[in-house]
Amino acid sequence: MATENLPDLVIREVTPVITTFSKPFARFSILPFGGRSTAIRLSTGDVWVLASTPLTHDTKAAIDKLGPVKWIMAGDAVHHMFLGQFKKAYPDAKVIGVEALVAKKKGEGLQFDGAYGADAAETKYGFEDEIYACYFSGFANKDVAWFHIASKTLIVADLLFNLPGTEQYSKSKSNPKVPIFGKLDPWGSVHKHFVWGQGKDKAAMTRDAKTVLGWAPDRIIMCHGDVIETEGTKAWASAYSKYLS
Repeated sequence: MATENLPDLVIREVTPVITTFSKPFARFSILPFGGRSTAIRLSTGDVWVLASTPLTHDTKAAIDKLGPVKWIMAGDAVHHMFLGQFKKAYPDAKVIGVEALVAKKKGEGLQFDGAYGADAAETKYGFEDEIYACYFSGFANKDVAWFHIASKTLIVADLLFNLPGTEQYSKSKSNPKVPIFGKLDPWGSVHKHFVWGQGKDKAAMTRDAKTVLGWAPDRIIMCHGDVIETEGTKAWASAYSKYLS
């Protein structure tokens, strides 16, 4: 279940009902993307978790302080390493992923209780009164964007980056600077080209980018990079300008 604490893990109470768990993570062992899980306590007292970092003892203690975990979420087709660990710790929680993960994780002994892309589009998993969801079927990694209505917070995995991730590397001796580019943020041309290139169905991407824009997020919590604390709508509009123009 829970593993030993990590000296470079940063646990932060973003709001009284939102806690993040940030740590260094190097993609391909080279690119300092950083990693982050996010836990949200709903008005019912139940907790929703985007599980993208290890469930350490201090992570579990912080989540348990919020309340009982009812949903364990996979951000997309590549954020799945710790789902099984979370499920073992919270056996009564529902594991929700994306269609591309169903067969893969079944082979590892993990059964999903729901999957975006596999279930009917109108399927509800029980948190939608407080957290909206938009499945980006046209995105390469099959990401889901979520929006916590009460705090106007958007939560994403690979749909948006804000690098370097200074918070995620704040307890590490490693340099968070991205090689060559130096940064990868919503306002730069590199990010615009990245999300355009990752869009395999441009019409679907345009539709879903507009849906998120319509939510008018203020804060954005992403898996990779520093949290955008305010004016998230402007950041999203900039990153997805090729689809929204």
